[in-house]
Amino acid sequence: MKITIVGGGNIGTQFAVHCAEKGHDIIIYTSQPDVFSKHLNIVDEDGKTTHEGDIDFATNDPELAFRNADLIIVTMPSTMMKTIADVIYAHTESRSMIGVVPGNGGSECAFAKCIDRGNVFFGIERVPAIARLVKKGETVKSTGYREELHVSALPKRHAEKCAEIVSGIFDMPCRVIPNFLNLTMTPSNPILHTTRLRTLFEDWHPGVTYDSVPLFYEEWDDASSELLIACDEEVQEICRILPEFQLTDVKSLRVHYESPTVDAMTKKISSIQAFKGLTTPTVEIDGKLIPDLHSRYFTADFSYGLTIIKQIADLAGVKTPNIDATMNWYKAIAIEKEEFRYTDFGITDMDAFKAFYLR
Repeated sequence: MKITIVGGGNIGTQFAVHCAEKGHDIIIYTSQPDVFSKHLNIVDEDGKTTHEGDIDFATNDPELAFRNADLIIVTMPSTMMKTIADVIYAHTESRSMIGVVPGNGGSECAFAKCIDRGNVFFGIERVPAIARLVKKGETVKSTGYREELHVSALPKRHAEKCAEIVSGIFDMPCRVIPNFLNLTMTPSNPILHTTRLRTLFEDWHPGVTYDSVPLFYEEWDDASSELLIACDEEVQEICRILPEFQLTDVKSLRVHYESPTVDAMTKKISSIQAFKGLTTPTVEIDGKLIPDLHSRYFTADFSYGLTIIKQIADLAGVKTPNIDATMNWYKAIAIEKEEFRYTDFGITDMDAFKAFYLR
């Protein structure tokens, strides 16, 4: 296939290597095409190459990137999804398949025009493995590959075909999820990151600085686990209220991390090898630290993550006091005020919500 990868970061590079390794023709659409080598590789923790392949080229020209593409895989942050969706709509026709990874963040609404036009649209629930660039445009380290990937599509009749393609790229099983809303409500970063940030910085306001801050995962604490579990339970209550959407794949984080208690959750998250050494998003000013409010942990995971779950709760009439308090905490300190709103896409009540997702 002719495959265009949108985004040349961690996940985009990872996908490009796996696709190229399978013999597909690969174009990377990126703002920095000049830094890309033709030959890309993935390495493990020891720096040993585990996957490699040659791309055709990298470009920032949308006409070159999207014209005649059989498959487009979008790895951009949720904050940029509507912008890139409009570009793709303008430079493709209905035959191009469009996939996003990860599948949450409101991408399905951003690509609503493409879906209505007839493009096959799908999302992958979580990334195949944790990826960190070693050298931009050349090498990415990927660790902790999943045993199975999960895919859903809009309309859902295309999901089996999409799952077969994804499975073939990564040589791993790919299971179809019955409704795309399962991806939208996946409580990974929208719960994991937001509850941790609130716990770490709940006392912060302009003028407050820190000499140091804990590592984001490796020094995870019980207070973070307690809030995470409370918000996670509210997500599960939303799922129970909406049985027609078959939300059984919105797995509780207690199930995902095999940690039913606060103590178990803290021990689990702080011990995950792939998370070791990952820092908390901060900015240094005069030798002191403040939270980096421009980090995607803030701008994406609150404004294009937790807020979506909150809006679904409101449509369903579910009370979510812990999610509400966490969102309100962020809004009080947020610098970037833009956020996802269902109303921007004509979804103003439950009838419109059902019409969009139950197709």
